[in-house]
Amino acid sequence: MLTGKVALVTGAGRGIGKAIALALAKNGATVIVNYNGSKACAEAVVAEIEQCGGCAEAVQCNVADFASSEAFVKTVLDQYKKVDILVNNAGVTRDNLIMRMSEEDYDAVLDTNLKGAFNMIRHLSRAMIKQRSGKIINISSVSGVLGNAGQSNYSASKAGLIGLTKSVARELASRGINVNAVAPGFIDTDMTRNMTEDAKKAMNSMIPLGKMGSAEDIADLVLFLAGGHSDYITGQVICVDGGMSM
Repeated sequence: MLTGKVALVTGAGRGIGKAIALALAKNGATVIVNYNGSKACAEAVVAEIEQCGGCAEAVQCNVADFASSEAFVKTVLDQYKKVDILVNNAGVTRDNLIMRMSEEDYDAVLDTNLKGAFNMIRHLSRAMIKQRSGKIINISSVSGVLGNAGQSNYSASKAGLIGLTKSVARELASRGINVNAVAPGFIDTDMTRNMTEDAKKAMNSMIPLGKMGSAEDIADLVLFLAGGHSDYITGQVICVDGGMSM
């Protein structure tokens, strides 16, 4: 399905990013597994991909940094000559009520979650325009659709990612480049696994389907958006949230 394609997934060392990297690789793509601080995790993802017969490479970059992102993209393009699929998944949280939130925590979340996506799109768009094809998939959040108390920075970053998605989709559509956003709801990850049973029950009561989703649920949609079956879809925000946001 994706044989011959080169995919770059940011924040791919664990959780949703890992699931996305594995799904793309298992369907034929060569995957650049980006990480910032978790080298061991990223290399473990690469090893898992290679054990399945796929091709991958772990590359460090803090996507929040404009110059580092530019150098990262140049290195990838020099080696692989193209990037067909960009998945902007890197994200951080620094939760707090707005009256207690520090400027540093606000900036850190916006810099990685929103500016990081801008940096990657900004530096890769010229190459995609030249090849007149590409799939850009931004991982937003249901928090960016609905808002979430205690997450004003995170919700703002993910809502901004939706605006970025729609604007870039309009700019790049004439060049054969599709840009879409995926908005996960409550997903079973390391973070949610550490929650108490009562907290999980309260969370599930907010979900019409009555359960959390899996990282693979997100990866399956990204796989669809990365392939040819989604060629007539662009500028969309698709919620994978068990019905939370309907």
